[in-house]
Amino acid sequence: MFKRNIVIIGMMAAGKTTIGFKLAQKLKYHFIDIDQEIEKFEKEKIIDIFQTKGEEYFRKIEEKITLSLLEKNRSVISLGGGAFLNKKIRKKIKKSSYSFWLNWKFSTIFVRISKNQRRPLALKMNREDLANLYRKRVKFYKFSDFKVKCDNKSKNEIINQIIKIINDESPTN
Repeated sequence: MFKRNIVIIGMMAAGKTTIGFKLAQKLKYHFIDIDQEIEKFEKEKIIDIFQTKGEEYFRKIEEKITLSLLEKNRSVISLGGGAFLNKKIRKKIKKSSYSFWLNWKFSTIFVRISKNQRRPLALKMNREDLANLYRKRVKFYKFSDFKVKCDNKSKNEIINQIIKIINDESPTN
């Protein structure tokens, strides 16, 4: 069965937006970044939504927007790091999309997160807290259709690996 979208999942700082955008360009697909769509809808930054309205509110909006945008066709969709933990979102992705987990070693993710102060969940976390979050999320990321090992690969190598998988999976008519 042809799947109409490509969904990029993974931890915060995994490069989902960068990889997703470049992948969409190469495939001539539309690019959708769920976090950017949430910010447009709410008219405020994710970090502010977390601080003023809380994570529970954010997750409800994330679910609503993600489920709606998964109805599109020929899109590369970059999910927020926690979205794939949502059972409704996972189920919808399984039905309509190919999901690719950008898998990095925790040590790499930790360094990348440490360099960025825009991650609302990570702001108050130490290394152990982040490691626990990583372990929790990996359990769900394993449900993705494809795992892309990213350590020691360039952006183009990651993108080309995803394209090769898509070409191998697509029906030939």
